Formats: sequence, C-alpha cells, structure tokens
Amino acid sequence: MVMGVHRPFEPISKCSSEGRSNQTVAADLDGTLLVSRSAFPYFLLIALEAGSLIRALLLLVACPFLYFAYLFISESFAIQCFIFIAFAGLKMRDIELVCRSVLPKFYAEDVHPETWRVFNAFGKRYIITANPRVMVEPFAKTFLGADKVIGTELNVTKSGRATGLVKKPGVLVGEHKRNAILKEFDTNNPPDLGLGDRESDHDLMSLCKEGYMVPRTKCDPLPRNKLLSPIIFHEGRLVQRPTPVVALLTYLWLPIGFILSLLRVYTNIPLPERIARYNYMLLGIKLIVKGTPPPPPRKGQSGVLFVCNHRTVLDPVVTAVALGRKISCVTYSISKFTEIISPIKAVALSREREKDAANIKRLLEEGDLVICPEGTTCREPFLLRFSALFAELTDRIVPVAINTKQSVFHGTTVRGHKLLDPYFVFMNPMPTYEITFLTQLPTELTVKGGKSAIEVANYIQRVLAGTLGFEGTNFTRKDKYAMLAGTDGRVPVKKEKENENGKEKA
Repeated sequence: MVMGVHRPFEPISKCSSEGRSNQTVAADLDGTLLVSRSAFPYFLLIALEAGSLIRALLLLVACPFLYFAYLFISESFAIQCFIFIAFAGLKMRDIELVCRSVLPKFYAEDVHPETWRVFNAFGKRYIITANPRVMVEPFAKTFLGADKVIGTELNVTKSGRATGLVKKPGVLVGEHKRNAILKEFDTNNPPDLGLGDRESDHDLMSLCKEGYMVPRTKCDPLPRNKLLSPIIFHEGRLVQRPTPVVALLTYLWLPIGFILSLLRVYTNIPLPERIARYNYMLLGIKLIVKGTPPPPPRKGQSGVLFVCNHRTVLDPVVTAVALGRKISCVTYSISKFTEIISPIKAVALSREREKDAANIKRLLEEGDLVICPEGTTCREPFLLRFSALFAELTDRIVPVAINTKQSVFHGTTVRGHKLLDPYFVFMNPMPTYEITFLTQLPTELTVKGGKSAIEVANYIQRVLAGTLGFEGTNFTRKDKYAMLAGTDGRVPVKKEKENENGKEKA
C-alpha cells in the first residue's frame, strides 16, 4: 500500500459485533472509545491533583494557543506541549496515584456507547493512544478490559520525576501509531479490526483486516454501570469533568466560594443548632429533613446512638442541626484544628477496641451520640462495611440515612489536606444535605434481643442502603486507602510518629 493512500472506512454503526470473541481489536482513545475528542480535561486533572492550582491555571491559559497549534501546526507538537506543562517536574508516584484514583471516574463518564458495543465483543483488546500510557492504563485495563495499552512513554529522571519530555519515537500519532502496531503484531497476523475517529488514525486502521470510523456526531455517554467494574472509590476535588469552559468557571468561582465557605463555617459555630438551621437557609445551604427523630433523653437516661452512613466530614454537625440540639460524635480521624472549631463535641477513636468502647459508653451516658460505622466517607451510591462495635454498647439505636449533593467541589479527600474538607463542602454554590431519621430499632433486632453485633450492623447497613437506593458492599476503610493512596488508612498517633522519626534519624 502506498503511504498516504488508504481504503475508505465505513462508520462504526455498520460494524458487526457478532462472532468476535476470538478476534483482536485495536482502538484509538479520544473521540473513538471516548465521546470527547480532546484530552485537555485529563491533562488538567494531572496538573491540578499531582501538581498545583497554579500549574493547572497555566495549562488553562495555554489552552487556546495549544488548540491553535493542534489545528495549524502539528498534532504531535500540541500534545507534547500539553504533556510538558502537565507533567514536568512531578513525581511519578504522584502521577500514578492520580491516574489510578482520579482519572478513571472521569473517563468512565465519557465512554462512547457504539464503540463500546464493538470493543467489548472482542477477545483481545488493544488501545493505541497519543496520550501518555500511564494516564490511560489503570482505567483501560480495569473498566474496559484492555489487554494492553500502547501509548506515549514519558521520560523519567533517575530520581523518579517526569521531565515533561517523551521517549522515542515521540508522541504516538500518525505514522508512529502505525509503527507501534507493526512492532506489537506480526505482519502476517495483524489486528482483525481497527477503530479511529480522525485522519491521523488511518495509518493504524489500514494495517488491520477491517477498519471503521467513529463519526463526529453528538451522543450520550455510556451509563457507567455498563462497564466491566463499578466506580466505588475515587479521589480529586473536582465534581465535573474540567473542560476549558468548566475549568474557567471554576477558577472564577474560587474566590467567591472561598469567602462564602468562611462565612458558612464560622458564622454557624457560635449559633445554637435551632438557629443555625435558619442561618443555613440565609447562606444557601439546603437542608432537607425527613422522618421523626426521638426526643432528647430525660435526666438519668442514656442517650440515643444515631448510626449514620458517611458522606462528608460534616455529617455529625449537620445531623445536630437537623435535630435542633447539641449532640456528640466519634470519628476515626479528625485534625486538631477541626476538633477545636467543631460546634459539637467530637472525640477521636483510637482503634483500640476496649478504649473506644469505654469512650462511646461514656458519651452515651452524657447524651445523644452520632457514629459513622463505615469509618470513612464514600462518594458514590455504595455503603462500606459497618464496624459492629457500636451494636455491643447500646440497644437504643436510630439509623440515619444521609445523602449529599455537591456540584463543583468534593468535600472529602484521601491524599489531600483533610483540614480543608469542610471548607470545600461549603465552597459549593448550594451544598445540599438530605437527612432521613428512621425508626428506632426494636429490641428484638438488637444484641439485647439475641442478635449478634455483626447481624445488627449488617441489618442497619441494608436498611440505610434501601432507604438511599444505594448498594451495600464489604469494602472497608483499609480497602479505600489502599486503592486511592497506597496506605492502610491508619492515622498514626503522636507516639507512633515520634518512633518513626527516631528510626529515620537512626
């Protein structure tokens, strides 16, 4: 075949997905497997989450010039510039964590339904992309079932930092994609099908036995539940995929949102809970309360244990506002500053069973108490496994279902500064909380009625999941932190930190 002359390619709608289980497919990513033709949002997420606000802003400012370069100078040059701004100087470990914990959620919301119909039918699946391989691989292998991702390779220093440059042969576009396929496959046994969306993919597609184009037509992305795995855990502060317009609006909102969050946090601290609810309304915090909570405990009576699912660090505070009275809470990790400014009494658990049980009993003797037995937050409509300790300590248990809506920023983090979590919640234009108080557990469903603590915990998880329309899982805090941060999720106490520092000095 003469270079530059290719056979015509039919649209992907004409491609049959029948009888493909023993065949091999090679597909491009942006505009082919993904609806969006631009990788800008994913480069900006790298720049922001592995870098800084300033780096991401620099990428946003450079965006119009890089799009101009893409159209009129060179696709390869434009992508190389994106890579340099987003990656230069960053630690590869940070890049890999962001690619594993942040990007998959946004990729999963952008999968092309027609391409997925075809791609999913093949037994062997390859993705050939101009994007850095490290960006795409975690998502492609876990959620798309790709056997291999062939992408642009980053140049890395001996100290483990990205230089912002790429390894030879360079950015994988045009002829470089073709050469990558020739290197990967025997010329006598090329891929059965090639998929692309633009002229620079023709070299790749012409090597395959069949080739189909994904046309530039508007379509709704594939529902996330149609992928091979559900998105349960993800990291990152941004709620929406940061297209250039969304990113610009987010930066313009930042100073307004920051001032608004300070007002929302600090004006509510001195207010009684009954009055704080009206202040919520004035400051644009939407609180929806359903169900009838029990009255405050009488003198000499132990308090009620409110067992909640965990959405944000503010769950206990908002529950107190919904109740209209002071309560206490226990938490698995809280910064000293957050503990000091908390409008309700907050006690950190040590993860020492006997000590934690004694603290919970003492707090229940003082009054009502809120606990989130998942031990960590979950953003998606799933509930993590409930720790059963609380069920052993009281039979006065009221399940509380909590749901939230955050439109710009996520108010939870694993890798970031937890100190900022409440501020990010309140930086949203109209943060929404829906608190549903369920009926108190009857005695026969408690440990006092003959149930085991695990049975009680599992029952409450099922009841809350059913109320919220969520799905219960067996995942734990440890699972979440292992996936998103590569740690076990434990917050070392002061003595442990001192011992670690001593070992390092030794």
